[in-house]
Amino acid sequence: MSGLKIVPLGGMGKVTQNMFLYQYEDEILIVDCGIGFPDMYMPGVDILIPDIKYLLDQLEQGKQIVGMVLSHGHDDHIGATPYILPELPEFPIFGSELTIAFAQDRMSESNLDRKMLVLNDKRWFKIGQYFAVMPLHMTHSVPDTKHYLIRTPEGIVYHGSDFKLDRDPVDGLLSEYKEAPALAGEKIKLLLMDCLRVEKSEWVKSESKAGPVIEEAMMEVKGKVVVTLMSSHIHRIQQVVDASEKLHRKITFVGRSVERNVEAALSLKKLEIPRVMLIDKESISEYPDHELTIVIAGSQGQEGSSLIRAIYGEHRIISIKNQDRVLFSADAIPGNEIPYFEAIDELFRNGIQVIYPSIEPEIHQSGHASAPEQQELLKTIQPEYVMPIGGADRHRYLFKEKVAAVVGFDPKKVLVPEHGQILELKNGFISFPEQITIQSRAVDGLGIGDVGPKVLSDRKILGNAGMIVLVLPRFKQTGEFDLKNVKVVSRGFVFMQEADEVIKFLKDQTAEFLASRDYKWKETQIRGRLERRISKKLFKMIQREPLVLSVILDI
Repeated sequence: MSGLKIVPLGGMGKVTQNMFLYQYEDEILIVDCGIGFPDMYMPGVDILIPDIKYLLDQLEQGKQIVGMVLSHGHDDHIGATPYILPELPEFPIFGSELTIAFAQDRMSESNLDRKMLVLNDKRWFKIGQYFAVMPLHMTHSVPDTKHYLIRTPEGIVYHGSDFKLDRDPVDGLLSEYKEAPALAGEKIKLLLMDCLRVEKSEWVKSESKAGPVIEEAMMEVKGKVVVTLMSSHIHRIQQVVDASEKLHRKITFVGRSVERNVEAALSLKKLEIPRVMLIDKESISEYPDHELTIVIAGSQGQEGSSLIRAIYGEHRIISIKNQDRVLFSADAIPGNEIPYFEAIDELFRNGIQVIYPSIEPEIHQSGHASAPEQQELLKTIQPEYVMPIGGADRHRYLFKEKVAAVVGFDPKKVLVPEHGQILELKNGFISFPEQITIQSRAVDGLGIGDVGPKVLSDRKILGNAGMIVLVLPRFKQTGEFDLKNVKVVSRGFVFMQEADEVIKFLKDQTAEFLASRDYKWKETQIRGRLERRISKKLFKMIQREPLVLSVILDI
């Protein structure tokens, strides 16, 4: 009989793409289903989603998914549901009110209709034959965040995704972690916990501290106040609303993600906006600028976002003027610093005043626990083993020194598995008996997983060195190539009118190759060998490696 397997399908050492499998016998419980964000080396890629090949293999072997539990409403925990669920059989999905509402909204884009149930805090709920879960309310940068106690035949696991221990939360609801040991009823075998901010040595300030700073930044602005933040940050939005009310400003929301999240939060009474304050974005021209606050999507400088279109004068409703002030109430997501700061730079170039965390740190408060908060959770839960999650590799390894060692936790029981390793808990012992290959899947427009390393490599080559197309005329009747009329087409490589020497070289080398070819070769062999030969010779000649393609044209 096998033990309990925990499989991080999003991989370890990553902040995003959160997706964990809990597997016992023939049952699988999924925790979270999040997206990741491409880096600058992935041109054209929109988002990344977890690799579910292992899960599909298990289903083919007769295993079944008994349910999915969602921890909170951030896209790196729920955003992959529209892409992954269509590949999987039906099963129930569980979470808090707001998390379920956000997830339903994401899935509606793909016309998905799945059974979704809201779980009550501090109550056990049985899922399948082998699992039971109990939600515990936790503070984070989105309301209704939960940690889960997961009861299994091999003991209780505490799944602690993103959190902070906010002592003065905006909604007044404190974290419930202190009750976990008593509610578990037995020693917790394993604690998985967020370690992203382990480098921070001071307790993270309360979310409620951002409100006064936002209000001060909005004072004495002669034009519009434009606020950009994470679209799911409902507590931050509430504080922007409160500040706007004090300063007698109307408020509107611009950008699909923020508009939909605000609508969901209002319907669940997780957000309160006086009716007289809220105006439709289409009617902002009816109000003077000094009476307007605009909350706009695009805090990460995402290409095509409402903020970016407004910055570059391409938005049909919103324009940002010199008397306006833009507040960035969000940090750059790790790895996304370039577009984030490019948006801020462009605003400065346009003479717009910008307030952002680098110059006013308290305009944004992190939603992730610092080292002392992580120490507090570890001391309280007192698990037999702990596995830091939700951070990069440096965070996971620093956890031993800055958290475990400080509270006297046995360093041998701090688990830092390699990317792709499967954890197994059996008869009270933990091992890593198997390592699987996990490769994030790229979503590019409507394509899912069809943009692989070769495609990305070609895109990088195109961006760096351009492209050359060799047009090979071939007489239809004889099958012979017209060696005197080989054509060269270039895009992003060299200015053709000033590159006679290079063009002549390409034509001569192509004609020489075609004249000496083996007549047994098929078209694909001719083209492939020609492209490789030209690429090598071009690099020797000009030290550049454009993408070389060839086309056979029958005449």
